Amino acid sequence: MSLAIALFLIIVLAVGFHFASPWWTTPIASNWVRMDDMLTITLVITGVFFIAINLFIVIALLRYRHRRGHRAVYEPHNRRLEWWLIGLTSVGVAALLAPGLFVYADYIRPPRNVLQMEVFAQQWQWRFRFAGPGGKLGTTDVRYISNDNPFGMNPGDPNGRDNYLIETPEVHLPLNRPIQVLTRSRDVLHDFYVPPFRARMNIVPGMVTTFWFTPTRAGRYDILCAQLCGLGHANMRGVVVVEDEASFARWLTQQSTFAQQQARVQAAAAAAGGGAQALANQGKTLAEAKGCFACHTVDGSPRVGPTWKGLYGKTETMADGSTAKVDEAYLRAFIRNPTARVVKGFAPIMPKFDLSEQELTTLVTYIQSLGGSAATSAAQP
Repeated sequence: MSLAIALFLIIVLAVGFHFASPWWTTPIASNWVRMDDMLTITLVITGVFFIAINLFIVIALLRYRHRRGHRAVYEPHNRRLEWWLIGLTSVGVAALLAPGLFVYADYIRPPRNVLQMEVFAQQWQWRFRFAGPGGKLGTTDVRYISNDNPFGMNPGDPNGRDNYLIETPEVHLPLNRPIQVLTRSRDVLHDFYVPPFRARMNIVPGMVTTFWFTPTRAGRYDILCAQLCGLGHANMRGVVVVEDEASFARWLTQQSTFAQQQARVQAAAAAAGGGAQALANQGKTLAEAKGCFACHTVDGSPRVGPTWKGLYGKTETMADGSTAKVDEAYLRAFIRNPTARVVKGFAPIMPKFDLSEQELTTLVTYIQSLGGSAATSAAQP
């Protein structure tokens, strides 16, 4: 009797929790309300089976409980009941799968005049690419990926010269305009997921996966990685800013093109022998491009990683109790292999960055310029 009561309470509480939960009141920010419809169909069908099966068990526990003088009848087969179960299960599975097939067919088939956005994932950061005034995305290949060309852009493809490359975790999109998302991964399996968009897609290494959606509500929305991609998975976040077409156009024209970035690389190489301030300025630009400021601050405030203000020359305590002085050799070794030694109080979640020697020099120079005992003494005549 107690088991039957417990099962009945589970049914009531489970159904009540579903209707009391606010998950379905989330504002819809894209055109994929049909994704919610598919979820509703799934919940209704599985909910009906959940209630029916558990109520059947409750009834069986009450009706066929042990009573003196009653004996169960041995009935190994009941063909009528078996056919009913087969039929109901088949109908339920078909009802779950069939609508989703039609929705998915539309999900990967974009309309005309769609704006293409490439999402390039890497542990644990997001990069984005848009076509330039020419209207075409340039070709890419893993053979071209390098420290100076992280997207793997084909230098010989003229269509890619004017492509806008966004190496920060914030991307902007125009309101009420269809967006086709083309996803690539540099390392492991990722998933581009913006919950209010009702849209997501696995990012598979060696493949270009695609889907589309239309932002219907302006605002700032979090980008999440929905596939476990390593130790820093939880920190692989970004932001999508949905705004009007004019604001988006202004933002896009402020981004660097592939040609401009290549020109900067050449200029940096030419200025390799320049002064410390020039190198520090290049290091700051590099830190912004690599998304370093998502974890590190330059004003002394705490964040996921140690602040860079006053870091140079400081003695850090490691998780194993040892100490190390933050000098140029320490910074170079730490940036090259951030998980080799773990600073006490911080998780080992910093990803490895493929930096050239010149980029590493500029970054270390910038950190040194932010102050510290060694930096102060070095600056004194």
